[in-house]
Amino acid sequence: MNLKLLIQQYNPFNEQEAKDKELILKYMDTFDDLLTRNNEMAHLTASAWIVNKDKSKVLMIYHNIYNSWSWVGGHADGEENLLEVALKEANEETGLDNFTRLNNYIFSLEILGVDGHVKHGKYVANHLHLNVTYLLFADESKSIRIKPDENSGIQWFDKQQAVEKCSEPYMKIIYNKLNKKLDMI
Repeated sequence: MNLKLLIQQYNPFNEQEAKDKELILKYMDTFDDLLTRNNEMAHLTASAWIVNKDKSKVLMIYHNIYNSWSWVGGHADGEENLLEVALKEANEETGLDNFTRLNNYIFSLEILGVDGHVKHGKYVANHLHLNVTYLLFADESKSIRIKPDENSGIQWFDKQQAVEKCSEPYMKIIYNKLNKKLDMI
């Protein structure tokens, strides 16, 4: 299914998601290069909230750029199927490859501000990630591994502990929202 249609059909969970959905759709109507990093103001990204089978734990990575415990995810880099992007990033950043999903639908929407930083020796200016999040289930007994060029830690945390371990104030709000949504499933 077409990404714009998936976003249009998405039922926002709260006011933040409603406003972010509205703005993401405006960006999609305005720019034709949101699937690539060529748009240096904003581009599409996909994230995964990875939980264990009984939904009591969340798999987090220690993100090298943000210096914080974080979900997994990455840039669309031209791929319109953001579920595939989320699955690819989850595999690359955790070493896991047997994810199950509740469904193929969007679990959450966010617009995330990214501070300027250096990546691969080049400065990346402040910009926005127009983010689509998917809920993935994984077996916590399976072997996990870090991806040294992106993260320096990986660990299963109890849901609330995952929020507390994050050092980014706005992301704590997002992670709390994801946990609330998870509790409703």
